[in-house]
Amino acid sequence: MALWLLAGAVIGWAGVRLIGINAQRGTLISIIIATAGALIGGQMVAPLMSSSPVVSGDFNIHALFIAAVTAVACLAIANMIENRFGL
Repeated sequence: MALWLLAGAVIGWAGVRLIGINAQRGTLISIIIATAGALIGGQMVAPLMSSSPVVSGDFNIHALFIAAVTAVACLAIANMIENRFGL
């Protein structure tokens, strides 16, 4: 779980600093959005896709990848909401 949070934080930071996604919102908010997305992806989506480890708590690269993809998706959705509604 800590790796999912770390992956989300890194993706949130990279989204703002390197790519410029959600730059108006700020780095901290983007990190929070991406971390929440990674947590959702790692805890909820990865087990649905049969990528959870056999022993709970073990490292699984597939679950980490799914957590990273959902973090990026959450940043993209937040960016679309901001562009459409100005929130």
